[in-house]
Amino acid sequence: MYRTKVNELIKWRMSKRRKPLVFLGARQVGKTWLLQEFGRKHYKQVAYINFERPGAPVHLFEVDFDADRIVTVLNAYCNLRINAADTLIIFDEIQVARKGITALKYLYEDAPQYHIIAAGSLLGVGIHPGESFPVGKVELMKLYPMSFYEFLLAMDEPGITDLLVKNDLENLSFFKNKLINYLRYYLYVGGMPEAVGDFVENRDWQQVRIIQNQIIDSYRNDFSKHAPKEVLPRINMVWDSIPSQLSKENKKFIYGVIKEGARAKDFELAIQWLTDAGLLHKVYNTNKPALPLVAYQELSAFKLFHNDVGLLGAMSKLNAKTIAEGDAIFSEFKGALTEQYVFQQLNQESELSLYYHTFGNSKYELDFLIQTANGDVIPIEVKSGENVKSNSFRLFCQKNSPGKAIRTSLADYKVESWMINLPLYAINAVGIY
Repeated sequence: MYRTKVNELIKWRMSKRRKPLVFLGARQVGKTWLLQEFGRKHYKQVAYINFERPGAPVHLFEVDFDADRIVTVLNAYCNLRINAADTLIIFDEIQVARKGITALKYLYEDAPQYHIIAAGSLLGVGIHPGESFPVGKVELMKLYPMSFYEFLLAMDEPGITDLLVKNDLENLSFFKNKLINYLRYYLYVGGMPEAVGDFVENRDWQQVRIIQNQIIDSYRNDFSKHAPKEVLPRINMVWDSIPSQLSKENKKFIYGVIKEGARAKDFELAIQWLTDAGLLHKVYNTNKPALPLVAYQELSAFKLFHNDVGLLGAMSKLNAKTIAEGDAIFSEFKGALTEQYVFQQLNQESELSLYYHTFGNSKYELDFLIQTANGDVIPIEVKSGENVKSNSFRLFCQKNSPGKAIRTSLADYKVESWMINLPLYAINAVGIY
């Protein structure tokens, strides 16, 4: 199974300014597999330590931060001789090891020759009290569920994926029906590697749903294991409300959907815990489509997106029969799965800043407003079918005359004077426009 993030890992390995890498991501998005595969292919040996395993040296960093002593212990634990030039050291579930995060600072300062990656599922919420994050002493990298592009690779479609990489939208159109069919699959299966792997091998919808429900159950177990007891009930309430939140016509997060009379202050910590854990993602409203968008974001107005479209479908009890019912899956829950899919693909691009935009006294809403690394502000309208009429999108473009405007739908690729229609299956091409 190929993950595009390996390209960033290779750049990190070759960098002359390499620092210890903190590899972030929600549980079961494939961090451990990817790091071990990266180590196997690009190093002579891997020193892998999972601090959650019985007998792991969880007190390794409590004695001191002396690099020679730490490496000596690792040599014994991993039964190898670590060579700085050709050994990858992986500290998995590092949040379990007290002072593990702090140790990365001293390993960088005193022993920068070592190649060290620290991974954890709940970094930011599982760090021990009294520890500070070593800002400037480590690099950060995030892994998300598999993108649609990675899903196509797993489905053994190298020709189509090659056209996607080249953004050859004219020739991609010859495979429209096939791509839309794969997109139906992806909206149900999602991007969790275990679910994708099983689907590729067996094409068993029921087994995919079993795997997805097991992942959701494991997340709930994490809530109980890691969350403060006083916040736990509200974390569960926020989590359970996500399908209802995203199935509204207006997908702005409404506290009253959780519980009648609920207020922001009652659930702020619960939402922060879930976003820190990488299970939910906030997209803020920006009240002005101008640079920089962050200067105009409204902290009190936001959408909460799920980590994975497949898990969202599982939580929503989406029936596999929907896959066979034409394009119904794209419009399920008022297009919630389609908008989640688009968010998930855009969120893979670290150079894009994502917002949404309301205007006309909140009468109209633009699904996404993004800022690219080049400083372009691009409005994006998401349509769940081939009916592409949208008053809000046209009004926004008439009012603001953006240099670039994108509508994404099931319709064919088309360039008009005021906007570009990108097929949903090619939304990854948004960065080139």
